Amino acid sequence: MRLLRHDPQVLMNLEKVCRLMRKYGLKCPVRKANPYRRMMKALKENNYAANILNREFKEHGASSVLLTDITYLKRQDGRSSYLSAIMDAGTKEILAHVVSPSLDLDFVLETVEMLMDKHGAELKTDALLHSDQGSHYTSHKFTELLGNNDLRRSMSRRANCWDNAPQVSFFGHMKEEIDLSVCGTNEEVAAAVVIG
Repeated sequence: MRLLRHDPQVLMNLEKVCRLMRKYGLKCPVRKANPYRRMMKALKENNYAANILNREFKEHGASSVLLTDITYLKRQDGRSSYLSAIMDAGTKEILAHVVSPSLDLDFVLETVEMLMDKHGAELKTDALLHSDQGSHYTSHKFTELLGNNDLRRSMSRRANCWDNAPQVSFFGHMKEEIDLSVCGTNEEVAAAVVIG
């Protein structure tokens, strides 16, 4: 139909096109919406935070500024596992991490809960958790969890990896050091990713 519109010599209405398509068994497939994109869009509630950190990674000392992000870990079977980690920007220590077989929101929440269980008493009262603007970090559950644990939120500017550079750099070095080519399951990846 689109090609016919551009040819001024061919005039045909929609009903005739449909009739000819049925006659000759032609089908026009319609792409279905990506369910994962729809799920991520539903989780994303435009719940952004200001960039309070402003790349001041070490100025505030230990237990003041925390960085978090997610990275993909390719397995032997061609699938991916996902690592959520929280780093102390002052000491570069990974305080909490969770490896998950899917990108569900729960494993990011579990990482924050692990942080609070292990290091909650050590954190300063005005501790800042800095992330990118991903759907996990803009979700209502994530925002509520941080509020319940008295953690302030800060977010990188859109498409600016430098605002979370130490965390991104850590993931890059970690992937160079760990051989995941022998890991065929999420459990094997989790066993290989020993941090801290």
